[in-house]
Amino acid sequence: MDDLSPNLENEIVGQGVFVGRYTHSMDRKRRLTIPSEWRAQVGTPKGLYVLPDVHHPCLCVFPAAEMVRRLQRMREYSIADEQARRFARALASQSDIIVWDGQGRIRIKDELLDFASLVDEVVLIGAFDRFELWDPRCLEETGGLERQDLLAAAKYVGL
Repeated sequence: MDDLSPNLENEIVGQGVFVGRYTHSMDRKRRLTIPSEWRAQVGTPKGLYVLPDVHHPCLCVFPAAEMVRRLQRMREYSIADEQARRFARALASQSDIIVWDGQGRIRIKDELLDFASLVDEVVLIGAFDRFELWDPRCLEETGGLERQDLLAAAKYVGL
């Protein structure tokens, strides 16, 4: 965000919009540094929800405010809706809530790191309302970020 004017930077900080791509290595304690630009986007409260992706071997990381918004939809289901309860149980039991330390590092539980095959190098990919954590080899095997997919993606989301 160093290239932004102060006014624009003030408008976008804390809005929960994650863009760009970073490659970081986990340290020997399996901690990962979150880019400072993204930490500034988390807003309040300063927590992150880490969930296994339902389609790919990666992790989805949502700021707490975005996750609260998404959970509101789940609260609209009846307690008698067995499918919704089963989904919530499955997803919540495999997820984690984390905060970063003074150096911007997070420690994700081993089960989630294993799910995404995250051992050393991690690719952090912005996905607007969240960011994803990928093993570089898994990202490549799934087709990565192909340029030809941009047109289809833009049409799908209405850009």
